[in-house]
Amino acid sequence: VQLQASGGGLVQAGGSLTLSCAASGGTLSGYKMGWFRQAPGKEREFVAAISRSGGSTSYADSAKGRFTISRDNAKNTVYLQMNSLKPEDSAVYYCAAGRTPWLTVSYDYWGQGTLVTVSS
Repeated sequence: VQLQASGGGLVQAGGSLTLSCAASGGTLSGYKMGWFRQAPGKEREFVAAISRSGGSTSYADSAKGRFTISRDNAKNTVYLQMNSLKPEDSAVYYCAAGRTPWLTVSYDYWGQGTLVTVSS
């Protein structure tokens, strides 16, 4: 499975962005999907995840109430809607796909990342 993340850009604090992760070479319906981010000088951190069916979601505390992960299995695409963005949300955002159990944090495939910059 190849993952292509897009939708990043420059936005002012308080603004919104929607990231997309499109898959090729496989069907995403068989994978749990996650979004992670990595800011300069920091380790990659978990942002959000969605189960294969979309029936379960999980968010980092920093994302709760502001970010929404969703998926459209028919379009083989996963989304991350980000609202009320803060400068500390600035990072490269990566999508990931995993066949591993829902409650584990491991993923099998990673996209190339899309840069989000939030100005104050």
